[in-house]
Amino acid sequence: LPRLSPSAHQVPLSAAVAIVAGNMVGTAIFMSLGFQVQQLPSGFLIMLLWALGGVLAFCGAVNYAELSAAFPRSGGEYQLLSQIYHPGVGFVAGWVSIVAAFPAPVAAAALVFGRHLCELSGSGADLHVKLAAAGLVITVTGAHLITVMFSGRFQWLATAAKVLLLLVLAVCGFILPSGQEVEFLPKPSDADSHLLAPFFVQLIWVLYAYCGWNAACYIASEVKNPERNVPRALLIGTAIVTALYLAVNAAMLHAVPAAELARGGDRLGYLAAMHTFGEPWGRLVAALIAAGLASAVSAMTWAGPRVSQQMGVDYPFLSVLARTNRGGVPVVAVLLQGALALVLIFTFDVEAIVMRTSFLLQAVLLLTVWGVIHLRIRRPDLPRPYRAWGYPWTTVLFLILVAMTLAYLQYDRPDDVRWGLGILVTGIAFYFLAKTPVKAQP
Repeated sequence: LPRLSPSAHQVPLSAAVAIVAGNMVGTAIFMSLGFQVQQLPSGFLIMLLWALGGVLAFCGAVNYAELSAAFPRSGGEYQLLSQIYHPGVGFVAGWVSIVAAFPAPVAAAALVFGRHLCELSGSGADLHVKLAAAGLVITVTGAHLITVMFSGRFQWLATAAKVLLLLVLAVCGFILPSGQEVEFLPKPSDADSHLLAPFFVQLIWVLYAYCGWNAACYIASEVKNPERNVPRALLIGTAIVTALYLAVNAAMLHAVPAAELARGGDRLGYLAAMHTFGEPWGRLVAALIAAGLASAVSAMTWAGPRVSQQMGVDYPFLSVLARTNRGGVPVVAVLLQGALALVLIFTFDVEAIVMRTSFLLQAVLLLTVWGVIHLRIRRPDLPRPYRAWGYPWTTVLFLILVAMTLAYLQYDRPDDVRWGLGILVTGIAFYFLAKTPVKAQP
């Protein structure tokens, strides 16, 4: 495949870590706990769920680290699957990234931002929520049209502020003297077989919350010394977010009554702030949480267009997507992703966006991690600057648990799975159109 030239405006390890953490900490941490307390009866099972999600994210990250070190090129799964299997497989994965894997989380995070903002202003109308979400997408898209270096600095500052805020919320929420008692130790009833199905269904939300641990792969060509720094960014960012998720969820379980969590929807950040700090500090913290969601939108606005940009380099039919400005930013690709996110914002709610894309996202991750085994067998002499820690156990554990989760999703949400399969079919059809050589002009 042709290679996207390394950017003259490359960013350091800290910015790569920031894009991983910024991608991961977004929508699900501020709404999935409400679904979990409805179906799982104890704090132990909920914390086990989030710990398992962190283990799977770590297993995925160590395997992606091996692949990204061997193929240090922007484009994420698009370029990895093209190298591992066939350009057509990579193209379909790239198509998924363009139409679902990035616009959908951007739209979901923006909608949660809009909900928090409207709660603070006293307006809960859906139209107002969607308008606020659209305003965030437009603003962040504009910020990322400046330069690659500006994107890196903006992302680092936004992510640092969000992580610090969540740490404050976690510490203060857990030491709150008036909080409720939560049982974090296992009980005999936690082993009830009837809890197995809801446990795996809720794991879908947790895996969605952890999505983004692979984000540095999408900007590999823009990272200094990518063979070394991209794997480090994947592992450091995943470790930070796993610890943060466990702390924040424990704090919210302690601070907010379970009945309020269960009906909180996408307002959990607002509820946690109000119960932890009260008036007026709670409103201020809730406003800061809403602002922190801009970091997630920013991270995905930076990473996602690099997929379509690389596809524009590789396929003449899509060459318009590869156009950059003087700052090295793929302008058309950034605008395309922003436009798709706006369409989703005004078409679906947050739950529909998450559920109709989760199957696709996890299936692509599954196929990519399987590529580690595939390459170890087919290309044992491939240079590997980093080798997956714990191979093959970390690889097999990731594959088994994600496959089981996909099976439960197919059983529980077949209509949402069909949406995902429809996107795959259109991607295959588009591949045969895009791979046709452009005819020479007479």
